[in-house]
Amino acid sequence: MISEVGVTLPHLADLGAPVTPEGRQLLDVLDRHLPRIAEAADTHDRPGTFPTEVFHALRADGVLSATVPREFGGGGVSSVHDLTLAVMRVAEADAATALCLHMQLCRGITMAYELRHATPAGQALAERVLWLMGTGGALIGGALKDAGQVTDLRPDGDGGWLLAGRKILVSMAPVATHFVVATRTRPDSGPARGASAFLEAGTKGLSVPDTWDGMGMRASASSEVVFDDCPVPEDDLFLRGPVDEVNHAAMAGQTVSSIGLLGVYAGIAQSARDIAVAGLKRRGGTPAAAVRTTVAELDVKLYSLRTALGAALLHTDHHAARTADDPAERGLRMIAPFQYAKLVVNRNAAAVVEDCMTLAGGASFTAGHPLARRYRDVRAGWFMQPFTYADAVDHLSARALDLES
Repeated sequence: MISEVGVTLPHLADLGAPVTPEGRQLLDVLDRHLPRIAEAADTHDRPGTFPTEVFHALRADGVLSATVPREFGGGGVSSVHDLTLAVMRVAEADAATALCLHMQLCRGITMAYELRHATPAGQALAERVLWLMGTGGALIGGALKDAGQVTDLRPDGDGGWLLAGRKILVSMAPVATHFVVATRTRPDSGPARGASAFLEAGTKGLSVPDTWDGMGMRASASSEVVFDDCPVPEDDLFLRGPVDEVNHAAMAGQTVSSIGLLGVYAGIAQSARDIAVAGLKRRGGTPAAAVRTTVAELDVKLYSLRTALGAALLHTDHHAARTADDPAERGLRMIAPFQYAKLVVNRNAAAVVEDCMTLAGGASFTAGHPLARRYRDVRAGWFMQPFTYADAVDHLSARALDLES
């Protein structure tokens, strides 16, 4: 809180500054890396190669373990607001790098959340993951989206499980040391349950085909990962509820782990705006009224985007720490602002980039123009879970109309 003229003001919800000392420290460290990240962006975007040298430098400065609690060897960043602000700053330099960095940083936040809210078995697994991130240099990829058939686990007959299936769009897959895989159990008896499986990259049956050729986020190395009866011990599973039941409690964890990704698209929009406005200033003179109107509208869209996201992030930080609340009620309270903000960010970020291309003119339609890369990258936001647009509409309209959701 900030005291001013006898009035206590809350943290401002505009993503202008961090809200914790640990968040400030992370931003200070990242500031030293932003020129290198921006310089590497063009080098890696066109050929679709991963900026390995950037991530080596980030690891050396402790950035990749920044969200791991200090007792596990990390930097202690615990606020999703500050995580998102850090991701946004990186995305202004390069969205693909920011996307991969979020996948790593959100893992620390999520495992710390599991320590507070998971079952005893889940807490034990979360501790192991945090130690690997904090002291073992683990780089953890999130494998969420199925490619066709549902990825599932079946009993191996010896108390463990076998994981089979294929995931797509697994960012930084070729360099990850471990994976967290969204899956479901297929037991011999009883209901199928949702689960997250934790696997080392060298697990038998796990492979990463060299197939990545994305339209955008080309330097993210968002490859496929194939699981061919990979062995998974029972202790390496986060078990959820039955798959045919809506799990409102799980929505809290989904919010904590995923809302920071919106910082990527906020950063793309901010950088596109800055590129377009700088170009207008270089031209000199007084722009036409339509141009000035477009510039003003850009800043309105950006302000709307940042304040909606900032408010949702502060809301998330507040409820994530409330361990005594009913889990289902907490999940419902957290997911709705996340989805409101996600729709605002996805719409406005894409609109900002398109308006910036209009201001820049035809040159922005060439592949080497910095706005062309942002135009390709910003579209990825609509595909990110949870939720896709259709699922978000279903959930939010059900909430408004008191329907089952």
